[in-house]
Amino acid sequence: MKKTYTDTMRYGMVFLTLAVLFCAAIVWNINTGSVDISLKDIIRIIFTKDNTDPASYNIIWKIRLPRLLTAAVLGGALSLSGFLLQTFFRNPIAGPFVLGISSGAKMFLAIVTIALTGWFPTIPISLTVVSAFLGSMLSMLLVLAFSGKIRNMSMLLVIGIMISYICSAVTDFLINFAKESEIVNLTHWSMGNFSGAGWANLKAAAIIVLPTVVAVFFLSKPISAYALGEGYAQSLGVNIKLFRILLIIFSSILSACVTAFAGPISFIGIAVPHICRIMLKTQKPLVMIPASFLCGSVFCMICDLIARTMFAPTELSVGTVTSAIGAPIVIWLMISRRVKNEE
Repeated sequence: MKKTYTDTMRYGMVFLTLAVLFCAAIVWNINTGSVDISLKDIIRIIFTKDNTDPASYNIIWKIRLPRLLTAAVLGGALSLSGFLLQTFFRNPIAGPFVLGISSGAKMFLAIVTIALTGWFPTIPISLTVVSAFLGSMLSMLLVLAFSGKIRNMSMLLVIGIMISYICSAVTDFLINFAKESEIVNLTHWSMGNFSGAGWANLKAAAIIVLPTVVAVFFLSKPISAYALGEGYAQSLGVNIKLFRILLIIFSSILSACVTAFAGPISFIGIAVPHICRIMLKTQKPLVMIPASFLCGSVFCMICDLIARTMFAPTELSVGTVTSAIGAPIVIWLMISRRVKNEE
């Protein structure tokens, strides 16, 4: 009873901390930039839509707010996708970027962009998302095809990385035959960024991501049973084949959506679920799913702020910042895990 109460208190404190950080990240993102806006003005403009100061109003509603909310939605999606893949493969460094899923989405998007630029002045959002999803599914299916023949998870991750390299090579090959304007757009997109994110992109991303998150949350019990072993899950009535298909589809949808709207962003899907496990001291999906999404949102918003302001007016790609922060975290986690196993 005491342990349950302690766990509940810990969960509550973690979620409260993440909620405070989320609100702080919103204010910090809106306040920071070439034009400083006071907290009082931020609250007034957001909650009352007061347009007495047109410059501040336009900066908040047309530039900074849609961008940071897009970063929040997509950062949460990427983190949750990583959690699902780590659960599926039972491997702590499984993630959309490592397994080549993001690179597959990138390859298909490059093909569609280059092939249809002459037909469309701008590629429709629906076509972008579908292309990214098909690329993600192709990479995922290739990894799964090898997983049936290879039991060593370390080797499976190496295969995922090789698939990623192959997809990147195909993308680079196609870029050689693209027009100059297409090359600029693809290069800018392929580095991962949220610049230019507007309300239309945010709405489309939210329509895809949020229902998927809800669907994943309803799978909490089967995920919890699956984490304890396939035999145990089957004894509880879980249809393993259907469950695996759902995990693949949901993780692919989430990672494809991120790639479609912001480009391939690395390490969030690997590092953030581990950060949540350390804070919560549990692997319960009922707690981990919302925590991973919320923590991924905060992490991505902070990384986007750093990318936007560290060397202003020059803007870094958010993928550069997430790699610089996420890679050391993953290295530390792997070393700590090995030391613990040896003890």
